[in-house]
Amino acid sequence: MAVLDILVYPDPRLKLVSKPVTQFDEPLRNFILDLEETMRAGPGGVGIAAPQVGRLQRIVIVDVSCKPKIRHHGRLVLINPEILSREGSAVGREGCLSVPEYTGNVARAKFITLRAQNEFGESQEYQMERYEARAVQHELDHLDGLLLLDRLVSRRDLFRRQTQEAAAPKPKES
Repeated sequence: MAVLDILVYPDPRLKLVSKPVTQFDEPLRNFILDLEETMRAGPGGVGIAAPQVGRLQRIVIVDVSCKPKIRHHGRLVLINPEILSREGSAVGREGCLSVPEYTGNVARAKFITLRAQNEFGESQEYQMERYEARAVQHELDHLDGLLLLDRLVSRRDLFRRQTQEAAAPKPKES
């Protein structure tokens, strides 16, 4: 397994549309292991999409199980995912491994029904809500060449992340 390089905005490859996966084989499963290791190596990442590492295939991994007290399906490998239905809307703050210096307020559906294949090509359907639904919608946007920057509620809803240095308390002068 390997940690892959993450493409960072404004890399033009992040704006490209990904192609469906047609072969469910050992090289695909090995790539998924590398993709997951890359997601877990990042700070607080709960999802990653193949285009973020330069592979233009419709593959995402989402795992929000680290967030306490939310309903989730655990670690999900979603290949050729398709949202079948959306319900409700909520604005929430999002970050992105490919836009590391910013977060932004984005409107997303509160509830989704999703169909996707797993790494063996088996089709599955999921009912998702709130945080998990938001994370999945965010990652699926990458498959269509969209970033959180494209989904901001307004231009005022983009925020520079505080660095560790900026967030640390400054020593008092004597």
